[in-house]
Amino acid sequence: MELKNKKNRRDFLKNGALLTGGMLIASGMKPFSALVYATNHNEDAEHWYGMAIDIEKCIGCGNCAKACKIENDVPEEPFFFRTWVEQYTILNDGSKIITSENGGLNGASQDYTPDEIFKSFFVPKMCNHCTNSPCTQVCPVGATFESPEGVALVDSTYCIGCRYCVQACPYGCRYIHPKTKIADKCTLCYHRITNGQVPACQEVCPTNAKIFGDLNDRSSELVQFIKKHDWQILKPHMNTKPKVVYNALSGEVN
Repeated sequence: MELKNKKNRRDFLKNGALLTGGMLIASGMKPFSALVYATNHNEDAEHWYGMAIDIEKCIGCGNCAKACKIENDVPEEPFFFRTWVEQYTILNDGSKIITSENGGLNGASQDYTPDEIFKSFFVPKMCNHCTNSPCTQVCPVGATFESPEGVALVDSTYCIGCRYCVQACPYGCRYIHPKTKIADKCTLCYHRITNGQVPACQEVCPTNAKIFGDLNDRSSELVQFIKKHDWQILKPHMNTKPKVVYNALSGEVN
């Protein structure tokens, strides 16, 4: 009985050492390796586009929302956006206030004094271009699809305006265009990026808070940013495998 107990203890310690070693190896993995699994990385594609958003650099100026509306003919009404900016204010008592006045088009204002605020920051939102996208899955006519580069798009000739995709998007990134009556959303400015340009929202950002790039290009600014920062994704429990990642994403962000 004593020999058996000793053997069991030895096996336990051995297995524990292997487990610990495995954890150490895993913790030392580069963030890019994690992103490969988080986004169902497609190395067979010529390009696999994504974006990083640096919350530490966003100043809430709203330039991205303005440029997006102009570039993509988004309706002027304040409740239609392909990209918008939310302001998070955490008060000293723990209260969380989320505002997005006119989608951030005109910048942001603050209703609380510095003495009342524990912290405040801005979070740009947009389509996450999910690899496992709910909007694509629920579309009854195949109008919502993924391009060869991993960009979620809508074929206007197929869309019947049923709103299923609008309801299915966990990030609130879709709307029905009031004139065309079809689903609309961020396309990462597909017409621009396929011609060697960056999305309009990145081009006008004064602090370089948005970083577009090719996840298949290890030398790209996007991949280099991902390697060097502790990034996160929105709503990881949804298992959507988004290609948009955030640096300095606070736990208060929905």
